[in-house]
Amino acid sequence: MSNHPQLATIRREGREEPVLVDGDRVVPVRSLDPGFAGTAYDVIRDGRFPRLAAAAADVPGVPAAEVAFTAPYRTPRKIWGIGLNYREHAADLSESAPDQPASFIKADHTIIGPDEPIVLPAQSERVTAEAELGLVIGKTCRDVEEADALDYVWGVTMILDQTAEDILQRNPRFLTRSKNFPTFFCFGPTLIPLAGVLGRFAALEDLVITTIRNGAEQRTNKVANMTHRPASLVSFHSKMMPLFPGDIISTGTPGALVVSDGDVVECVIEGVGALRATVRGAWA
Repeated sequence: MSNHPQLATIRREGREEPVLVDGDRVVPVRSLDPGFAGTAYDVIRDGRFPRLAAAAADVPGVPAAEVAFTAPYRTPRKIWGIGLNYREHAADLSESAPDQPASFIKADHTIIGPDEPIVLPAQSERVTAEAELGLVIGKTCRDVEEADALDYVWGVTMILDQTAEDILQRNPRFLTRSKNFPTFFCFGPTLIPLAGVLGRFAALEDLVITTIRNGAEQRTNKVANMTHRPASLVSFHSKMMPLFPGDIISTGTPGALVVSDGDVVECVIEGVGALRATVRGAWA
């Protein structure tokens, strides 16, 4: 875990509120900025985070172990997902890694947070969960070059991306449907500023992503083994359409795991953080 303050959202007294996570304690944003009434999304969009982070050490907090984390925010303007971005995962599916990103968009109704249930839809008999590195955009970018792309990234997060794989296998044009059932995009529990990651790692390419099911490590790989690496993904998509603060790019998985009712799945990014969710059947 990074030593830099991180951004998150907790549920307290029946409502969600943004906080900074500073070590083993959380500091509500409203304690740092009493006039602020927005969400973590607004903290990113308005560029407030550096000032809040600088003040967090001097403000009383509460133990992180005593709060319930939720999704960091619920309404990004868009979520880009990237398919088949690790060569090994493409081979698992008898596919070749595409020479351009195999990207798709997910809607915000798919969002859940840590420890919220991933619900298996009645329309699918084969759902997979996929651990991924998420890139959080920090400022509007359009037509940026790869060399400048990370200047527009606010930070990273952990993601569990779900797919109704049997639906997708019927026809590749069913990708949008297979990716957009409710609860099919879990992220959090924290957003880690890019400086907090690069303070521990020389580059994002050094990060190792692992998908875990029921406590057993199943699939793991290093970002350096992506076909399309983070800066390339930001540049590529910015040349397609504007990327806005709070937009998320889910960069692809080292491997998908078929999940069943009662399974516990995790995304672990070594040295950065972990995300966990339980799978529940629609009939349960």
